[in-house]
Formats: sequence, structure tokens, C-alpha cells
Amino acid sequence: MTGTDTPYLRYVALGDSQTEGVGDGDDTTGLRGFADRLAEHLALHHPAVRYANLAVRGRLAGQVHAQQLPPALALRPDLATVVAGVNDVLRPRFDADEVAGHLEAMFSALTARGARVVTVTFPDPGLLTPLARPLGARIVALNDRIREAARRHGVAVAETAHHSVVGDPRLWSPDRLHAGPLGHQRIAAALAHALDLPGSDDAWTRPLPPAATPAPTGWRAATAELRWAGAFLGPWLGRRLRGRSSGDGRTARRPHLLPVTTPPATP
Repeated sequence: MTGTDTPYLRYVALGDSQTEGVGDGDDTTGLRGFADRLAEHLALHHPAVRYANLAVRGRLAGQVHAQQLPPALALRPDLATVVAGVNDVLRPRFDADEVAGHLEAMFSALTARGARVVTVTFPDPGLLTPLARPLGARIVALNDRIREAARRHGVAVAETAHHSVVGDPRLWSPDRLHAGPLGHQRIAAALAHALDLPGSDDAWTRPLPPAATPAPTGWRAATAELRWAGAFLGPWLGRRLRGRSSGDGRTARRPHLLPVTTPPATP
């Protein structure tokens, strides 16, 4: 419920691959993702909730703004998640002000129509991938601007960037760019907590139990980095060089407000 005891009954998610659910399920069996999980949380308390997911993988913040905001407004949401910008951070020509400007335009338009909006800050990719450490300053710059824009428009922020647990590899898929099922579960819990939903708390910030197998070190760690680069970084760079995107030819998987099914028992 909101602070006025009015339930959120029309939830619309805007964003890129994380919001689409990449890393949580697959394209054959179906994706779930943090937006689905948040919708399931809402439906536990209000089964009448309906949910649409307009996200498409590979989209830049400007594309989310141009392509997803108009249909989102047409759905008249009372709750919206806006999560975008990481794809921009990965591009050679990154402008934090420009990216944040697109996010703020979406915050402004959605809140002006009466929607409660919630977003996230992003963790430093260097926590998982040493090769990504140069991107840390970009993430800090973008997060600062997200917070400023959110304050101006009364947008709730799930501060995922502030907690060390986000660097635990067990929360991430093998590509280290997308959250895995446990990571998507934590993001959904963070958003629910930021919204102060019934049944939410700060458990998502707590560390996982110690891993049964210690992280590789030395040459084993170097070998793992090389394997990751060959399996994921190389193909990603190849798409960039060809001017391609993982989202080419794709459309939103849930463009209409639909009832939410009962959440599965598994995490």
C-alpha cells in the first residue's frame, strides 16, 4: 500500500535488459526478472494488480525515453519503475548529464500523471570484473545525477550502490553484467523496501552466507578472466563494431497490463 492506504493496481516497468529479466530464466523457458518479482509482491497483498513490462534489452536511456514513455503514459500507471543507463555507461561516448536528462524527463512525465515512481542506483562493475574498473567514475557520476533528479520529482530510490553484497558473484549471471535469479530477487526486494510495501524490509542489504568454494586467486583467477572475456566480452565488442544490439528486432514481452500470477515457491 501507499502512505494513503491506496494499493498500487497498475504497475508499468520501463528499462533495458535488467528490467526485461535477462539473467533470470531464459528466452526458451521464459524470463522472470525483478519487475516480475515486484509485481508478484504487489499481487500477494492485492490480487487485482495488473502489470506491464515495456523493457527491451540493449536499449539506451534515450531509446527508453522515446520508445517506452509514450506507451507507459497511455497505460495510466499508478506505479512505475524506471531503470536505465548502464548500456550508456558502456558506450565510448558517455555523457552523464545527457543520460540523466532522459531519466529525469521520464520521472517528470510519470509523476505529473500521478504515478509513484521508483528507480535504483547502480553498483560499480569493477567489483565483479577488474577490466571494468575504469567505468567506476562513470557509474558514480550517473548515480549522483539519478539521486538529484529523483529528489526533484519525489521519486523513490533503491540504493543498491551502497551495499557490499552487490559485489557477491552469486547475485550475478555468468556474463557479470546481468543479475542472476538471486540478484533479481534482491533488486525486487530493494524496490519494495524503497516503496515501503507491506512485507518489505532491509534483508536485501545483508551479506550472503560464506561460499562453500572460495573465489579463485592467482593464475586461476587470471584464467577465469580470460574465459569470461572470450565468452562474453568478445561477442559484446563484436556487436558494437558491427553496429548491432542484443535487442535488435525485439519488442516488449509484456506490453499490456495483465493480471499477475501467483509467485512460484522457488527464489
